Amino acid sequence: MPRTMLIKNADLLVTMDGQRREIRQGGLYIEDNLIVQVGPSAELPRTADEVLDLKGHIVIPGLVNTHHHMYQSLTRVVPAAQDGELFNWLTNLYPIWAGLTPEMIEVSTQTAMAELILSGCTTSSDHLYIYPNGCRLDDSIHAAREIGMRFHAARGSMSVGRSQGGLPPDSVVEKEADILKESQRLIEDYHDASHGSMLRMVVAPCSPFSVSRDLMREAAVLARQYGVSLHTHLAENVNDIAYSREKFGMTPAEYAEDLGWVGHDVWHAHCVQLDQHGIDLFARTGTGVAHCPCSNMRLASGIAPVRRMRDAGVPVGLGVDGSASNDGATMIGEVRQALLLQRVGFGPDAMTAREALEIATLGGAKVLNRDDIGALAPGMAADFVAFDLNQTAFAGALHDPLAALVFCAATQVSHSVINGRVVVRDGHLTTVDLPRVLERHNRLAHRLVGGE
Repeated sequence: MPRTMLIKNADLLVTMDGQRREIRQGGLYIEDNLIVQVGPSAELPRTADEVLDLKGHIVIPGLVNTHHHMYQSLTRVVPAAQDGELFNWLTNLYPIWAGLTPEMIEVSTQTAMAELILSGCTTSSDHLYIYPNGCRLDDSIHAAREIGMRFHAARGSMSVGRSQGGLPPDSVVEKEADILKESQRLIEDYHDASHGSMLRMVVAPCSPFSVSRDLMREAAVLARQYGVSLHTHLAENVNDIAYSREKFGMTPAEYAEDLGWVGHDVWHAHCVQLDQHGIDLFARTGTGVAHCPCSNMRLASGIAPVRRMRDAGVPVGLGVDGSASNDGATMIGEVRQALLLQRVGFGPDAMTAREALEIATLGGAKVLNRDDIGALAPGMAADFVAFDLNQTAFAGALHDPLAALVFCAATQVSHSVINGRVVVRDGHLTTVDLPRVLERHNRLAHRLVGGE
């Protein structure tokens, strides 16, 4: 017999379904890891193996984080990198990251995931592109399984060091044949394409300024051979554009098209400086964008033209980016920042609260090429979060709880359910000993940054 769960009496249940229903006194009925019924609580079954009465809460689909570098939670606010733009920031941090160990990858992944989960995220990608001292993507994968997060693990890579005109030091680049072989191994060992999958692999060379044209092309061939997605950084700032023009004689979007890096199975991080040709190309091909507002502001990269992208039909999701360029990974806070930044750049009607939440749920699901997350509807994976509306932040805003969630600086969930499993209950993570994780994390961060 399936295990059942009943969610009832939510002040507002935001479905993000085809009708974008917002149900007062709403609820869900779940069997195992799938949603079976959605509607007013009075119309749902009366009992279940587990019942969560969420009176006084708003319930939304779990937020989807489409871009992160979780290892960077070990190197927040490093003094030399606090005030630089992207390339300056990277050159100051690469030598520190060269000291990463497998234990550091594991603990930083759990720290980053705990921060995401507690702020409303249930699915996250992670772009790990540096593998010194025996580090492997397996270290992240095992950490994700333990904490219980739905995970898209992106096997990043760097192959063009400074001696070849790239940005990273030669000490942290890999041979391209080794990169492709390891990417293939990870796909064969771990990738799960099934409905409701908790783990999918992604092929993800780091960026046009750290890998060769050949590796980009071969990575695309490999990914399509196995039916997995592709991910990289693109058009992040003006220096990125200048590098692409100088090295390749084309814009980043033209370069992506030339390499075969467009399509529904591809998403690019940032795209702050994407021109109109690039926007039209991405819309025509279904190529996705991970919008990372806090990171773009922190590094002064600019304001991504998300309004124009969405109007053209480009799939756009939300990303917190690495914790050394955002310094935080509060997913619901990123939703608010996305709304505010578009308004700063393009006017007060450039983004609504409901659109910002849609980008963080359905938008993220589409960017990750998934049809089983991002909405609360029958047949979808049982991923949802609840925020307690009886907080000071929401006082005076309960006439529109959804707008309050986006506008009023919400911070932490009271409950999170991922794949039908309660991962946060009453504000506390249930799957790992968080104080112990943080103690290990801070000790290892001190060793890494201090060089001890």
